[in-house]
Amino acid sequence: MARTLDLIRASALPSHKVLAAAKGNLGLPASETLEILVYLAEHNKIFGDTARITLAGWDEALSKQVAADPQAPKAILEYWLSPKNIRPLLFPILIENPSVSLGELAELATAVKGELVDAMLSSPRLQHSDELLDALARNRQLTPEQEARLRPRVAVPPETAGDAGSPMGETELAPDGNPYDPEIEKILAAFFADHAGEIAAQVEQPFQPFGGLEEQLPAEPAQEAAAMAAAAGSAQPAAKRQVAPKAYDRQSALQKISKLDVRARIQLAIKGNKEERSILVRDGTKLVATAVLDSPKIGDNEVEKIASQRNVLEAVLRSIPMKRRFAKNYVILRNLVFNPRTPIDVSLSLVKNLLTVDLRNLSDSKDVSQTVRKAGLRLFKQKIAANKGE
Repeated sequence: MARTLDLIRASALPSHKVLAAAKGNLGLPASETLEILVYLAEHNKIFGDTARITLAGWDEALSKQVAADPQAPKAILEYWLSPKNIRPLLFPILIENPSVSLGELAELATAVKGELVDAMLSSPRLQHSDELLDALARNRQLTPEQEARLRPRVAVPPETAGDAGSPMGETELAPDGNPYDPEIEKILAAFFADHAGEIAAQVEQPFQPFGGLEEQLPAEPAQEAAAMAAAAGSAQPAAKRQVAPKAYDRQSALQKISKLDVRARIQLAIKGNKEERSILVRDGTKLVATAVLDSPKIGDNEVEKIASQRNVLEAVLRSIPMKRRFAKNYVILRNLVFNPRTPIDVSLSLVKNLLTVDLRNLSDSKDVSQTVRKAGLRLFKQKIAANKGE
């Protein structure tokens, strides 16, 4: 990515010329040419459609080669895994690419359908991952035939394991009762060891979201059901009133988090799902909020959103570019620079990475500080002058 973006920045070519050059392959490796097209497809309003069409018709053999490469730019893999861009011929290859995290695949597993489900059912990687199997089992779009193929592979729940005649300890569990993941447990142990003193001092600190929450924590479902029954004058016991579970998804996550101490919230930040991470990244306790970025399940698309949020601690925004994985993502860096919440010293260190068009937009932005605007304008003029002198 760095070389490709450096090429674009150095050339300062208009987007239509970059696109035309990319179609001609630029004389670069396929991965770098594809990366340019992905960037134009996602970030250029004028030529985005043309770039997407070019990507959809890209040479099949070269596309498969890039899809299988563990060193392929993350932006390409994420583009091909986006539901609107999935190519069935590439999907089985992407599933096996170790650079695609289990968390990303688990999110897809709950939503894909048809031949994409068949591809996942045939995947050797899925067959060795309880997380992916469980996610696929929650997919409501499975056909009866697909459900029949999946059923023998899904782990037997602990409460029925004895009836199945299999040893209760066959599926190893972590102390919190979730399936044991060596990678996550190692990350969690290291985090607790590195911050033992701080955690001990703040362990009883309650959950207080930075900037407040738009949603209010609801009453417990039983209490709300009782209130509904009373208002309706119903004689039916509240315990028998059923509340649609979908209506309480986010509220129940908030309720769960609000009852946890700092140590438990850190564990959830690293082990939890996307919904829980989106709440915990706003935790007013720095240790909890920054722990979200250590989760191996977090995707670049999540961090891109976090980088543009104004209701997170400065410590979170400062931590993002310190992680090598995120420092390679141009969108994350750009969002940080344009975020007025980002500390000025961080923005100034990142502004040199921006493309010419973004430098121009930055110099006109009224949201960022004057210091950052001036830095953007100075670099913009330097690049324009350098381009004219060539």
